[in-house]
Amino acid sequence: MYSMKEASQLTGLTYDTIKFYCNKGLVPNVERDKNNYRVFDQVTIEWLKSLSCLKNCGMSIAEMQEYLKLCLQGQASLPERQKMLALKKDALLTQLKELEEAIDYIDSKQDYYQKVLDGKLTYHSNLIVKN
Repeated sequence: MYSMKEASQLTGLTYDTIKFYCNKGLVPNVERDKNNYRVFDQVTIEWLKSLSCLKNCGMSIAEMQEYLKLCLQGQASLPERQKMLALKKDALLTQLKELEEAIDYIDSKQDYYQKVLDGKLTYHSNLIVKN
């Protein structure tokens, strides 16, 4: 069994994040030690890591709560969980495309600026009006 501090170290989540997730009901079956402190087993540690991934996928707390509810229903809820994850994946792929386009823009600007600095191109700005 792991303490909150150990769970934090094992998952990369802050103490406060783990406490928040527990208080929001996102960590089922959390046990308590003789001093009433939360303790976590390896299964719970893996679930906390999953919550971190779900957050990184853009899931809200309400969506994570719904996902957990479905998980606790067992195999019967697999199609619904697949659908939830597919929607998040589509959104992530859209974000990824947008980020790649932004990186391409930065690369092209950096290339242009370097060519101007190297004297290979004459600087031109569409924003500066010449009288």
